[in-house]
Amino acid sequence: MAELTLVEAVNRALAHALEHDHAVLLLGEDIGVNGGVFRATLGLQQRFGSARVIDTPLAEAAIAGVAVGMAAMGLKPVMEIQFSGFIYPAMDQLINHASRLRNRTRGRLTCPMVLRAPNGAGIHAPEHHSESPEAMLAHTPGLRVVIPSSPARAYGLLLAAIRDPDPVVFLEPTRLYRLFKQEVIDDSEPLPLDTCFVSREGRDVTLVAWGGMLHEALAAAESLASEGVDCEVVDVATLKPLDAETILRSVEKTGRCVIVQEAARTAGFGAEIAAIIAERGLYFLQAPVRRVTGYDVVMPLARLEGQYLPSVARIADAVRKTMEAE
Repeated sequence: MAELTLVEAVNRALAHALEHDHAVLLLGEDIGVNGGVFRATLGLQQRFGSARVIDTPLAEAAIAGVAVGMAAMGLKPVMEIQFSGFIYPAMDQLINHASRLRNRTRGRLTCPMVLRAPNGAGIHAPEHHSESPEAMLAHTPGLRVVIPSSPARAYGLLLAAIRDPDPVVFLEPTRLYRLFKQEVIDDSEPLPLDTCFVSREGRDVTLVAWGGMLHEALAAAESLASEGVDCEVVDVATLKPLDAETILRSVEKTGRCVIVQEAARTAGFGAEIAAIIAERGLYFLQAPVRRVTGYDVVMPLARLEGQYLPSVARIADAVRKTMEAE
């Protein structure tokens, strides 16, 4: 057991996978000598060699294409895209090949690959470095989309993603990389994919969040407790396939729901969750579902970044309005 940051937990999971499964290899820009932009792969090339921790050219489409070919031939590539805003050149390979390989070959081939990328805002990065494209990725049949919210969950979910026989997009919240440390047991035990986690029990209202926004949701829940409002907080963790049952059970218990997402509002993944609640849990509700989201604008640069991101105050205000509704 060790006290690790999220980025250290990612490094520990990658090291364990490399050590115990010789089909696993890593590839990406500057991941070898430099250990990646955020040092998630620091020291791994020195430990496992340049044939398994591979520095690539600056070419996301090529990285993804090579990974699909490797996976089709029985390897387990884990590729790093430096920022989620750079995923777009790789989308052709993800949508047209990685996600369809099992279907295209009628199960003869699978695509056991993982795409890792830092995700979201909060570190005052320049343009194209603070994207939250999870809804676009979750819309693609055949892709799993996972977003951890803590070091322990990053470790366990990444191990599970690497062992999955189908492609997984693993989005790591950039601002959580070194935000806090947590005890992580380096025991090779994966956490279940396709599962939501109840991070805080409550009776009055359900807060649904994922990735970095889970921490604002938890902070809002603590703040509202002093006002007598008891919030349950659900960490989505795997967006696709979605564990709708856990969310619905929580909404059935509380009768109210506020969904928090960092991404822009229109067609965000929060809208999918709201639709599921409307279809399958409408009669549980004592008030309309509310969403607290980013805005329908390009992620602003550093000076306005804090105005864009959902804050504890915005979440708490949405909960108060939900509690007032009859």
